[in-house]
This record gives sequence, structure tokens and C-alpha cells, in this order.
Amino acid sequence: MTAIIGELLTLILMAFALGMDAFSVGLGMGMFQLRLRQIFKIGITIGLFHVWMPLLGMIAGRFLSDQFGAIASYLGGGLLILLGVQMIWSSFKDDDSTLITPVGMGLIIFALSVSLDSFSVGLTLGIYKAKTILVLICFGVGATILTWLGLLIGRRVQGILGTYSEALGGSILLAFGIKLLLPF
Repeated sequence: MTAIIGELLTLILMAFALGMDAFSVGLGMGMFQLRLRQIFKIGITIGLFHVWMPLLGMIAGRFLSDQFGAIASYLGGGLLILLGVQMIWSSFKDDDSTLITPVGMGLIIFALSVSLDSFSVGLTLGIYKAKTILVLICFGVGATILTWLGLLIGRRVQGILGTYSEALGGSILLAFGIKLLLPF
């Protein structure tokens, strides 16, 4: 029972870390003064992408784990560290030119771009044989809620939290990567 609660808390923290990317981009997109119906649709779309991308990653990760065993475990920890560092690094860049209009194909591109990191984390979780349904629910719900929050706050606030939220998400992933590599 304790192991399940520990895994659930870990997955919730990872979902939060991954959703911070969508939250921070949502803050910027919220300045488009979107209607509530659009905000709802954007959140659901991003949530669905945060289900499918880690699922694909987990399938690939389980395959790697079965084929390469212990080496795959180190690869998974290293991947989380790289992803965390990349998120922290990108949070300090002054590049706001990636803002895409969240309509039609722009919404698909937006959802794909903020969910690519969940593929990598899914790969790691597949290597460690995490519970698939639990991962997908945590990631999907977390991304949906954080996207909605980002879009709604973005309607009110002009970009105060964006950089810090992505750096926080990267720090959480970095810490999990280090924990996977170091036995403590």
C-alpha cells in the first residue's frame, strides 16, 4: 500500500512538472482574450496529448527495458536529467516568438509542442515499468488543469509567472532523474 501511495505521489509531481510547460505557454496564450469555450477546448486537447505521448513513450520504454535491462535504467535517469536541464535552460531564454494561435492546426502544433517532453518521461516510466493507467490519468488530468489555469490567469495577468513555472517544472524533472541514477 505504501509503495502505491509513493508511486502516486511521484506521478502527481511528475505530472505537475510536465504540465508547467503547458501552464507557462498558456499564460502567454491567455493574453489572446480567448472565450471560455476555447479555453475548455484547448485544455482538453493538451490533456489528450499528455495521455497519448507518454503512452507511446511507455511502450517504447518497456521494449527498451526488456531488450537492454539495467542499461535502460541509466538511460531513463539520464533522459530525465537532460529534459529537466533543457526546460530550465529554455525558461531563461527571451524567445517569445513561439507563440502559436490556438485554433485549428495551430492548436494541434501547440499541443504537440508542449507534450513532447511527456513522451520522454513516458519512455523513462516505461523502462521502470510504472503503472500505465495511473501515469496516463495523472499526466492527462494534470496537463488539462494546468493548461486551464494558465489560460485563465493569462487573461488576467500579463506574463509574471511564465519563466518561473517552466524552471520549476524542469527542476522537478532534474531531481527525479538524479534520484533514479543515485541509489538513496
